[in-house]
Amino acid sequence: MSLQIDSGVLVALYGPSGSGKSTLLRIAAGIESADGGAVLVDGVDVTALSSREASDYRMHVLGWVGQESDLIDGASAIDNAAFKLICAGRKVREARRAAASLLDAVGFSQRREQRAETLSMGERQRVMIARALSMGPRVVLADEPTGNLDSRRTHQVLELLRVTTRERGMATLLVTHDEHAMEYADKVYALQDGALREFATESRPRT
Repeated sequence: MSLQIDSGVLVALYGPSGSGKSTLLRIAAGIESADGGAVLVDGVDVTALSSREASDYRMHVLGWVGQESDLIDGASAIDNAAFKLICAGRKVREARRAAASLLDAVGFSQRREQRAETLSMGERQRVMIARALSMGPRVVLADEPTGNLDSRRTHQVLELLRVTTRERGMATLLVTHDEHAMEYADKVYALQDGALREFATESRPRT
């Protein structure tokens, strides 16, 4: 298969369970290895990176939102959202201020100091999205980021991704089963039997 996402474009990808959507994202994130082919980001093949290079890629180039919650238990929501900024050398106060703004944008302004392990899955997802956007990534990969959110929070998150993608010139790939999420995308693809199919705007799938 072949898929190109230009800067400033949000692409939604859907398909049946087991079709390889999450695997595709994990390969593009440098988390899993590919059997063949290449994943090019700014001319660099992610599949050829060493473990250290892949880690740097995920820190500085990529915004990653996986289905598994990888927040740090014992740390607050805001410190988790600010984690990449702090690791990159930003002063803690400055990093927390930037993270607070992103948490506000995903509707998470009331429980910033709550410890990660006390948050619901939907709350944890919003913190992960804030962290993913914190470093101004060139690429965002999000695996079902609204799967545990109500309709109001879903709208906030998708609108943030759409606006941020365009304003920052990011390339965003969103795996989803939510028809409303597809409506926010510039392009929609289906992945089935190892092949990609693009849907025209007027014939986007409905679930």
